[in-house]
Amino acid sequence: MESDSIPQDFVNLDEFAAPTALPSVRARIFAFLAIIVASSCGGLMGFSLTSLQFEPENELWLLFGGVIGSLLAAPGVAIVVVLVLRAMAEWSDQASARTRSARKKK
Repeated sequence: MESDSIPQDFVNLDEFAAPTALPSVRARIFAFLAIIVASSCGGLMGFSLTSLQFEPENELWLLFGGVIGSLLAAPGVAIVVVLVLRAMAEWSDQASARTRSARKKK
């Protein structure tokens, strides 16, 4: 009598698979692109605001305003993106838990 031989119909590996908390690759790509777009928009707004305050000859101040605007916009959007990705992961985990419980009832 071998203890290692378990009948295949006895073990259902789908029930023991741990759900992953990672969002899909598409969601992560869109999140990265959202941060890049927000950073560039913040840079453009900082550049525009600085160009209203200083003369066009002060190119260093224009660059400085654009960089500061970019650095202020990117972390704000990154925080929102992380929260959205976590909410998506939680929502999909709850949906998969409902599906698993519905399968067990059948």
